[in-house]
Amino acid sequence: MEQTVVGILLFDQAEVLDFSGPFEVFSRTRLEAGIDARRSEDTAPFSVLTISDDGQPITATGGLVVTPTYSFATAPPVDILLIPGGFGTRALITNEPVLRWVRNAASTARLVTSVCTGSLVLAAAGLLKGRRATTHWGALDQLGEIDPSIQVQRDLRVVSDGIISSAGVAAGIDMAFTVVALLHGVEVATETARYIEYPWTPPSDRSKTVAAS
Repeated sequence: MEQTVVGILLFDQAEVLDFSGPFEVFSRTRLEAGIDARRSEDTAPFSVLTISDDGQPITATGGLVVTPTYSFATAPPVDILLIPGGFGTRALITNEPVLRWVRNAASTARLVTSVCTGSLVLAAAGLLKGRRATTHWGALDQLGEIDPSIQVQRDLRVVSDGIISSAGVAAGIDMAFTVVALLHGVEVATETARYIEYPWTPPSDRSKTVAAS
């Protein structure tokens, strides 16, 4: 089956769960329910890859070393762009080569997403102008300072306004399930959550959990 390519940006001091949580969700999603379906890629709707500026290993928070799949120069076009957060985003918001790559990747992506302070990078790249967005609670003010036109959402876990952003760290898992439900339905998202034993349910009151465009 034709797969949706999810490209996750990696960089030094990226928050581990920001990228590994969504990676787990997307890589373990299957259109067919059950454990046996996870033993092959036959019904896997997503292909997940990781990308850094030079393709060399990065050191995430806590000292975890991760080798990206691709560099900016070798990465294929992605359907879903995911920008995680972490202390390393502070260096990225003034790194023009990274911001240029983000803009280019976003211009051809079907969906652009962020976790935690990954939204600061999207803001610095000019991609959140005039949109509603969120970030880690500790960076909400900074998000608005980067671009005052952003309508910063302070009490929502996931915000969808053309670009899908999430609050901090573990909220990225909820963001990933929001994308799965959007593209493949709530039933597939719920079954995947059951498989990885994550307590995700479709929000009963979306005004408190997810702001939809």
